[in-house]
Amino acid sequence: MDVEAAAAPLRIDWAHMPTYNTVMAVAAGAGLLMVVGCGARLRTPERELHTEGWALGFGVVGLILTLTGLHMTLTWPLAAGGFPFDNVIFGEPSLAFGVMLLGAALYLWRRGKELAAAPDRPARVAALAGPVSIFVLGMGLACWGIAGAGMWYQLFAAPPQEPISGLLSDHPMVEATFISALYALVGIGAVLFPFALYRPIRPLVAVIGVCWGIGGLLFLIFGALNFFTHIGLIVNTM
Repeated sequence: MDVEAAAAPLRIDWAHMPTYNTVMAVAAGAGLLMVVGCGARLRTPERELHTEGWALGFGVVGLILTLTGLHMTLTWPLAAGGFPFDNVIFGEPSLAFGVMLLGAALYLWRRGKELAAAPDRPARVAALAGPVSIFVLGMGLACWGIAGAGMWYQLFAAPPQEPISGLLSDHPMVEATFISALYALVGIGAVLFPFALYRPIRPLVAVIGVCWGIGGLLFLIFGALNFFTHIGLIVNTM
């Protein structure tokens, strides 16, 4: 009887298993890349800063992350079929990042020209971002917590019914290591962020840019890939 149950195809009640960390991953990756790009222009006075464009970009991804993250954070558990930890892993960081991006978008839209014309842009940014950098530090530590949990409990492994990612279903540590490393990388940049505001030495700023740049690019690519793999999982299990 157990053999027959094991051989039975996996079926998932998707009405009780909503999942949209696909668009969340793409938006989070794009948001990190935008932060790196905008930060580079802020530190280079000779480069023109089109604040309205950055405000629109931050606003678009910030709204997506805020809405999806808020829904996932407040709907407990969102995925009643067996993944309640997704609320913490994906929902809460997305909500935090989304709100911060919306705050940046609002400021750049209303006061961006003043920032672009400031004689010392980095100092102006440090004064503005100083208070919220405490929250950035806290979320960086939270990313490390998520990374540790991912490794300790071997999370993030895809079932064999999911195309591409499911090929590694017998090796759960592979995807657990990959996703955990992404969170840890983003966490390094977030933890260093307030220190870079206080003392913006070039190597420290460069480390943050590399961490968020690589992390953002990989989140964006992985999220885009999941549009195929998650559709395949739904088709194979409905």
